[in-house]
Amino acid sequence: MSLVSMPFVGSGQDLGLHVVASVVMIGSIIALAYGFWKLHELPINKAHSKQHQQIGLITALTWIGFVWHWVWVLAVICAFVDAEKALIKIRDIWHQPTSPLQTQAQAQTPIIETGTAASTQEENHNA
Repeated sequence: MSLVSMPFVGSGQDLGLHVVASVVMIGSIIALAYGFWKLHELPINKAHSKQHQQIGLITALTWIGFVWHWVWVLAVICAFVDAEKALIKIRDIWHQPTSPLQTQAQAQTPIIETGTAASTQEENHNA
């Protein structure tokens, strides 16, 4: 067999190889489209499984994400992040002391209660 000659041309095997190649190509395209669809629907499925309060928002962001992909990222963030726990964590971080020296200073200073309303009324009456 030389390099110039083409194998399988003019035989029945030529048609069979074309059919097999076409089936593999179409199957690969369908598998890729199905995988893309399942990946794209991931935020909606997660929101439904967690019974998320913002299912409508996540669904809308997911559908808009087909056109603008950065919107899909917002849908993933909304679906996977529990906003209430995140806000509580941010609040706790905000209120914690920034340095160990501040923590020690706060622990060593005594808490002095100022006069109550009854004692101030007595002082005003005596004056």
